[in-house]
Amino acid sequence: MTTEVILVKAGQLLLSLSILVVLHELGHFIPAKLFKTRVEKFYLFFDPWFSLFKIKKGETEYGVGWLPLGGYVKISGMIDESMDKEQLAKPPQPWEFRAKPAWQRLIIMIGGVTVNILLAFFIYAMLLWHYGETYLPVSEVKYGIVADSLAHSIGIKDGDNIIAIDHRPVKSFESIPGDVILHEAKSIQVTRDGQEVSIPVPDGFIRALLKQKAPFAMPRFPFVADSVQPGSAAAKVKVQKGDQLIAINGVPVPFFSDFAKEIRKHKKEDVFITVLRGKDTLNMSTTLSEKGEFGVYPKVPFNYNTRHFTFLESFPAGYQKGVDKLVDYIRQFRLIFVSKEVKVSESLGGFGSIANLFPEAWDWVSFWQLTAFLSIILAFMNILPIPALDGGHVLFLLYEIVTGRKPSEKFLEYAQIVGMVLLFSLLLFANGLDIWRSISKWFS
Repeated sequence: MTTEVILVKAGQLLLSLSILVVLHELGHFIPAKLFKTRVEKFYLFFDPWFSLFKIKKGETEYGVGWLPLGGYVKISGMIDESMDKEQLAKPPQPWEFRAKPAWQRLIIMIGGVTVNILLAFFIYAMLLWHYGETYLPVSEVKYGIVADSLAHSIGIKDGDNIIAIDHRPVKSFESIPGDVILHEAKSIQVTRDGQEVSIPVPDGFIRALLKQKAPFAMPRFPFVADSVQPGSAAAKVKVQKGDQLIAINGVPVPFFSDFAKEIRKHKKEDVFITVLRGKDTLNMSTTLSEKGEFGVYPKVPFNYNTRHFTFLESFPAGYQKGVDKLVDYIRQFRLIFVSKEVKVSESLGGFGSIANLFPEAWDWVSFWQLTAFLSIILAFMNILPIPALDGGHVLFLLYEIVTGRKPSEKFLEYAQIVGMVLLFSLLLFANGLDIWRSISKWFS
């Protein structure tokens, strides 16, 4: 990976997290202000020892820290990551968090998660309104699939058409790998030579699929030239748009995948390429590059379905897409703990893994799609009932509301410490896995 690619990925991650963190903390800040609770600090990123920027307006200090692991608002009279024991040792003041009714404190605590969920719904709605929803129907994969070695190992063949997972019909071709993983599929139904065949999914397949991080099947299609790269081997023999490439050195290559596999066998060699141009069959002699590249971009003969939404229609559609993404993520999260197919060390990752989700070139559509998804993840992770997270505070507040008894400040202090130790341990473990994978890849 080049330095430029690393910087582009890091830049997208930094901008995305900055947006999410600021809006999440704003979700705490606004209800705190509405309930006349003093907010002492509002920070993007953490600021141990010093900050990169700070300014004080009214009673609140706004700033940017140097440690990009999140952000925070410091609310007076609240046991948080600041562990301000001196303030808590004094009698409660009317402007402090601990002096407010439990229902107000609950609203303040769930504000960040609420904003993250609403943000995801809004981003998805705007993307659907502007771009619509595009997918490849399985009915359009008319030439069947190209199966990789993993798919071949369980009995899927080139030319098969995948039509169902566990006998549930598949609508979108792109959704097939996710459906297999998230639903822990037991079988895959395909059509082969006009007959439906059910292929069992053996133990280990899902784990292997997760590990390879790539689809196990791609659509197959004839190799018809769409454009030719200037200066390439194809350009030298004047391959034209619309030409169908059908053979290399007399070996038939009826599909693009066949051509790509065969051409790699002839790096730096002279080859004969057979081309069908209209009704004429032409033989062309050329020399391939060191990488075995011919220099023709294929025409993809699929009709993608695009559903368009009006401005008003986009909001319920964005809500539904957000809910679907949340459900899928919860299923994925569950697999880490309950599925024998999934290993924590292979599925967990830190900031490096998140950065790798972003494309190598800056793309605003991908950026906003990933930002919406990360917003859902941030909301879900924050609402988990773990001390030091919003969900931990919510758990203790619900206990207070139900029982009428408030946990002691000493208990909340110890719970905060335990939660922070757990979170930082998990943070170190996840990012350590990223480092270990990078080292292993470097020496492999």
